[in-house]
Formats: sequence, structure tokens, C-alpha cells
Amino acid sequence: MIKANHHRPSWDDYFMKLAQLVATRSTCIRTGRKVGAVLVAQKHILSTGFNGAPTGMAHCEEVGCVRDQLKIPSGTRHEICRAVHAEQNAIIQCALHEVSSKNSTIYVTHQPCAICTKILINAQVRRIVYQHPYPDKFAQNMIKEAGIKLEQWQLKENK
Repeated sequence: MIKANHHRPSWDDYFMKLAQLVATRSTCIRTGRKVGAVLVAQKHILSTGFNGAPTGMAHCEEVGCVRDQLKIPSGTRHEICRAVHAEQNAIIQCALHEVSSKNSTIYVTHQPCAICTKILINAQVRRIVYQHPYPDKFAQNMIKEAGIKLEQWQLKENK
């Protein structure tokens, strides 16, 4: 019997590593704010998204960060930003391609903000797996109230 020397990643590890790769497409220039998301159902990728300016518009890499220019503190006034969030872009891609996000899981490099949380609730996402925490108690309370599973990802050792 032949035994392979390599180990396959768990599904959570696989999809989170893809979310990390998707984040590399982000055009956010703020430190630590390149976000990637992968929307999955039944172990199949439905869509991906990263944070960046709306299609056809200049990116922050080109015109600067309006949040920095206006000295807006992190975690506040999310609506004042050129970027569409990664989770929002993943849901938008589903809508554009007529793919249902119902009962899906989203793997996202950063825990969703309140705005993205509301979108994920209405998109009927049932599980959120994130890497980096985001201190938004309001979003966390909405996730709990909606009955969505919220899990912080940690790389699992292959055996």
C-alpha cells in the first residue's frame, strides 16, 4: 500500500488560505486593512471579494485614503470610504451571476463590521469564519441574534 507523504489541509484551512490570497488584490492603503472573502456552499466556491473602489473608479492607491485625509478613526464612519468591503463584493458577485448565497459559509480575513453583518444576514449566510477579530460588539450581537455561527479560524495542524 502506498502512503502519501503530503497532508491535505482541512476545508476551513483551504478556504481561509484562499481568502488570504484574495486579500492580496485589495487596493486599501491602510495598514492591516487588506481584506479578502470567499463565499462557499457545500465545499464549492460561490464567489470571492476583496475591498476596493467600485468598478471603474479610482482606487485609494491612486487618489489617497479619504479616511486618512479626514482623520476618521478606525472602526467608525464606515460609509466614508471609497472601498466596497470584501464581504459586500462577494455578495454582489453572487447577485451579478445569479448564484444563491443561501445557507453558505463566508471565509473572511477580518471579522465583519456592522454594515457587512447586516448584508450577510439578509444574504442568508449561515456561518462566518474569520481570521482577525474586529471589536464591533453591535455586529457580534446581530450575528448571535440571527443565529449565525461565528468562528475565529486558527490553522489546524495536519496529521
